[in-house]
Amino acid sequence: MSLPENTTVLIVGAGPAGLTAALSLVHHRCHDFVIVDAVVEGQNSSRAITIHCATIEALASINAADPILSRAIKGKSIRITSRNSNIFEAKFDPLKKHSAHPYALYIPQNVTELVLGQKLESLGVRVQRPHRVVGMKPNEKDSRITDVSFEDGQLIRARYIIGADGARSIIRTIAGIGFSDPQGTNQRDDLLTQAVAADVTFEPEPVGPLSFEGHLNGTVFSGNFFLLTPFGKHFNAELTRDGEPTTKPVFRVGFAVPVENGEPPHAPPKEYIQDMIDTYGPACITSNPSLNPTPVKVDQLVWSTRFRTHSGIADCTFMRLGAAIFLVGDAAHIHSPMGGQGMNLAIRDAIFLAEAVTKHIKMSVENPDVDDTILQEIADARHARALEIIGFSKTLLELASLTYESYAWWMPCSVASIRDVILRILGKFDFVQSKVAWGLSGLGRR
Repeated sequence: MSLPENTTVLIVGAGPAGLTAALSLVHHRCHDFVIVDAVVEGQNSSRAITIHCATIEALASINAADPILSRAIKGKSIRITSRNSNIFEAKFDPLKKHSAHPYALYIPQNVTELVLGQKLESLGVRVQRPHRVVGMKPNEKDSRITDVSFEDGQLIRARYIIGADGARSIIRTIAGIGFSDPQGTNQRDDLLTQAVAADVTFEPEPVGPLSFEGHLNGTVFSGNFFLLTPFGKHFNAELTRDGEPTTKPVFRVGFAVPVENGEPPHAPPKEYIQDMIDTYGPACITSNPSLNPTPVKVDQLVWSTRFRTHSGIADCTFMRLGAAIFLVGDAAHIHSPMGGQGMNLAIRDAIFLAEAVTKHIKMSVENPDVDDTILQEIADARHARALEIIGFSKTLLELASLTYESYAWWMPCSVASIRDVILRILGKFDFVQSKVAWGLSGLGRR
């Protein structure tokens, strides 16, 4: 499909960040934009699953929350458990005092993208696919325009470019913006640095509290962290559309892979997932009869992937290369999935940035020489927020990485055991649950 020769705003990337940037532009009455993506529609995978309270509010502010709310599972809590018992539960109900949306939403990222894309299409905007950016250079005639070239030979001249094209951002690379861990490259050997996520069905179906919808369950065991989220049958059509259909409830599992176990396969097979479940997972989904009176096994592997849990942030998220160039989402920052903050920060980045861009466009109509103060301010604010989230997710990762080995000869108990005891005690107090729910919700760090 041919692209226009000129546009005011070019959005590169149609994941959650790019789609919400487009929706925010439309909401603020900016219609002269193009959104492109290098991936053919339908090739996006499940990945992130949690949308927190502050992000729901941000989506509601641009009239984009209702389609998500109608599809997602409303989360009641996040639980921390051992393999056999509950350690701590953070219920979202106390957020009623602060928000009209006192819950998290559990919905696979590919369904989120599908719903946001449908919302955008209902407003008359289609994502242009597949179009891969290969170059950018300042326009020779207008110092505030950039010529963006594509792999198929097409070229767009744009005044604003929003790079929402992921962790390997071509926009960031071409712009020459550095990307590194804000705390340096030295990584503790005992941290959980590699992980696997998968969508699976079980035979027979698991029973017990951890199998109930509306809860994200995190199991700590032997210095590892295992996530289990029941999807029921809510997303079967979207999760299996490129593979074998299923009528069974689907579960998201996620777990760290200790470095000593070696690197996980690129797309871990069913046998690998089963072995890791039996080694680290909650008892109710294992095939081990000594742990689970009603053993279950992975029946269908719907999807799987491996990923790293490292952190990184762009040196800057706004610069000029003729046009004003911005980075949002994973193009601007990546971090551990602990706490489920990544997609949430990306969506809020995009919504707030698009509002600032539309204000700048209106100001430039009145004054073509308007400075970039409003753009720099929003970029600095989002960069600071990303640094905050990276620190938050690293703290959670460190807590999850604690082992049950004895701390020292003079202290026969382990640090992880102390952590569990403290969590069991603190979990009995409502104000502690409220504080944890507040921290996860994003309401204090929009």
